[in-house]
Amino acid sequence: MEQGGIPIIFSHLGKVKTEEDKKNLSLRPVAVRLAELLGTEVGFATETRGENLEAAVSNLKPGDVFLVENTRFEDVDGKKESGNDPELGKYWASLGDVFVNDAFGTAHRAHASNVGIASHLETAAGFLMEKEIKFIGGVVENPERPFVAILGGAKVSDKIGVIENLLKVADKVLIGGGMAYTFLKAQGKEIGKSLLEEDKIDLAKDLLERGADKIVLPVDGKVTKEFSNDAEITEVSIDDIPADQESLDIGPNTIELFKQELDGAKTVVWNGPMGVFEMSNFAKGTIGVCEAIAALDDATTIIGGGDSAAAAMELGFADQFTHISTGGGASLEYLEGKELPGIKAISDK
Repeated sequence: MEQGGIPIIFSHLGKVKTEEDKKNLSLRPVAVRLAELLGTEVGFATETRGENLEAAVSNLKPGDVFLVENTRFEDVDGKKESGNDPELGKYWASLGDVFVNDAFGTAHRAHASNVGIASHLETAAGFLMEKEIKFIGGVVENPERPFVAILGGAKVSDKIGVIENLLKVADKVLIGGGMAYTFLKAQGKEIGKSLLEEDKIDLAKDLLERGADKIVLPVDGKVTKEFSNDAEITEVSIDDIPADQESLDIGPNTIELFKQELDGAKTVVWNGPMGVFEMSNFAKGTIGVCEAIAALDDATTIIGGGDSAAAAMELGFADQFTHISTGGGASLEYLEGKELPGIKAISDK
């Protein structure tokens, strides 16, 4: 707008499968809020294609800004948006002169609104997309060392590709959260009723063998008999988890161990909480990791989207990280070293 351009904005909201979904997932409230933030009127199209949309676009003048209805409305009649229907991408491209893709959150998907439009117009990365490529792409391709990765969350299966890729590029991989107990079980430890993916034990053994000098696991945990914030909690060594209890957070000795491993790091990537951080009594591990990363001097610190980003924001640490990724699945796939179709389609890399 500052350069005299006329932004025509596309976005999606939710999964739209029925006519009923359309009633609840309109982008009209987004147009209202955007108008408040910009301090100017925002035009809005109630459809995603057709004569009314084309007429509205042709009447736009410099200084105007225009938002098109939820792109996923095109999915009700067959997956035209999420299936990257070539005709739809070409049609949307015909409404503009150049395409700015700033949707990193969908960069791991080939949709009509990102890859489809880009195949017909000169395409540039928006400022957010550029930042994601710089920070997450930079970590995968050429991190400043020492590079420490911290992985948490519930399941090993969600992070297999990330662990395998980070074992190649990171100097240390610290593992916490529910996924740690599958690794501990693979070491032959008693983990009680802690989260376990039985079918991933052999994989965990393999990863431990390959990353013997890099993988760091918890040394203690907070155990309880029931999954409740009010449950009685005991802090125990990883070697002393009672058979009838489950560990829902890393313990204080693990926080200290992780702090030591982070000391002197120049690049840190964190993806996934250290425990059930939604319950305050099991959030101390995640808070401890947050504090340890935030306290690092002269380090590039990156949160790879998803629950860890939510945790950092909720706990008030958002401003103390170099970059918080806006993509959940996109961040994970980028950290796996995969080529993301939304980024591949950008002409100006």
